[in-house]
Amino acid sequence: MLHKKPIILFLLVSMIIWNGASSEAVPLASLIPEDKIEGWALIQRPQIYNKKTLFEHIDGQAELFLKYGFQRSVFAIYQKKENSQNQIELDIYDMGNVLQAFGVFSRFRSEDRPMGIGLDSFLDDGSALFYKGKYFVMLYATKPNASLLKEWATKISSRISDLSPPPKEIGYFPKKGLKPGSIQYFPEGLLGHQFLRRGFQGTYTEKVEVKDKAEEKEYYLFSAIFKDSQEARGALKIYKDHLLKKGKIDSGSPHLFGLNAFKGEEPSQGKVIVFQKGFYLFGAIGFEKEKDAENLLAEFIKNIK
Repeated sequence: MLHKKPIILFLLVSMIIWNGASSEAVPLASLIPEDKIEGWALIQRPQIYNKKTLFEHIDGQAELFLKYGFQRSVFAIYQKKENSQNQIELDIYDMGNVLQAFGVFSRFRSEDRPMGIGLDSFLDDGSALFYKGKYFVMLYATKPNASLLKEWATKISSRISDLSPPPKEIGYFPKKGLKPGSIQYFPEGLLGHQFLRRGFQGTYTEKVEVKDKAEEKEYYLFSAIFKDSQEARGALKIYKDHLLKKGKIDSGSPHLFGLNAFKGEEPSQGKVIVFQKGFYLFGAIGFEKEKDAENLLAEFIKNIK
């Protein structure tokens, strides 16, 4: 009997491990709609991908997903019964949390065309994208069919039980002048600077005079996130040193934002205002009208909960 205990223990541990693995895989596959849409059929068994095998499915984009915290995904193809060339491809990505799901969604959305599904979504004739909780969902049709894509997206969304709210930082961005659908989250290299690490940026528009004509110009508001205020102040110093070498620093500091702030100019991106608040760096870059940019940044601060 003494010799059987290690065997029993091994079997129990094996069962726990197997059940844990199954509990992760089954919920993801269960998000694939089982109830058929008339005239369409699932033509192959849904394929599950993990961090090691994702390159087999989307070689050119796998690195981007991995940077955003990709955990696993499921892929399925539906086909019109009377036309094998008419297909819809479905990818459901488990991104680990809602922030990372929003981040990858924000990089694939090309403009503001919401369809009212999930926490945010995009729809055109050939594709439907949305994120809900920790999941990012992509649907592509070989033949234009926006209404069918929306119907499919609705079915998938109803199966997702993760009710996590959207990242709170999205709500910090002032609405005035904000280009709809332009807020993005970057897990590293915000604004192309590794020292800014991760954070959000939103695109704003302003009217400027160009050769006696009023034209719309785009610029950015951003919030870089650090682990604590000390790290944020360190990044502010690195940014200032960067501009001293590569661009320009204006004398004095923007009085609205305290001592941990500066104004200057990036050689390729234009005017910039940056300041530190808590474990964030906030800023505006590429603007023409300094007063308007300062007013938006002041509102940015007020919106922080």
